[in-house]
Amino acid sequence: MKHLPKNLEILYEDRDIIVINKPAGLLTMATERERENTAYFLLTDYVRKGNPKSNNRIFIVHRLDRETSGILIFAKTEQTKHFLQENWQNFSKKYVAVVHGRLDKKEGIIESYLTENQSYRVYSVNNATRGKYSKTGYRVLKENEKFSMLEIDLFTGTKNQIRVHFSENGHPVAGDKTYGTAEKGIKRLALHSMFISFIHPYSKKEMNFKTGIPHYFHELVS
Repeated sequence: MKHLPKNLEILYEDRDIIVINKPAGLLTMATERERENTAYFLLTDYVRKGNPKSNNRIFIVHRLDRETSGILIFAKTEQTKHFLQENWQNFSKKYVAVVHGRLDKKEGIIESYLTENQSYRVYSVNNATRGKYSKTGYRVLKENEKFSMLEIDLFTGTKNQIRVHFSENGHPVAGDKTYGTAEKGIKRLALHSMFISFIHPYSKKEMNFKTGIPHYFHELVS
């Protein structure tokens, strides 16, 4: 127990995978500026039980942005990593987000081809040869005069897909300083990975994980 990483809730663990609930503000993996305050570093130390010479390790399957919270899966073997990544598009993934404004259509699908410029900013293009096909489904759960809470189906997994799709449709995610507008009083990016369903790489059984909606999201739409 003493090796359990602080600020990380482990939802499930076996010999093949670790599923965690990542808090907002924590990187998935290292950057040039930050090496140790990451989910990958903390979980690597955990599986090694504090012994840096241990051969135990974890493998990154997918990523969440630093300010996005929620369900994140790591593999314990390279074989598991490859299985999950090769089948990733077939798994069901749902997010919850709070976006600015009220949507005219309370349920719908957003599709576009997404690409990235030299400044690492993602945007939509009309040319299928220049961008990656991206599809986002949504339905409104709750709304007030200023914000709408959405349940989102992530049909594809393009970088910053949810943030870009809603920003380009005039409803940026609350707290999004890159694709929205900086607004005082917003404590965090209002985006959370809420649900995932996938096939276990060893048992081949369907596994489902779901977390609650962050309390702060309810505050925004109260």
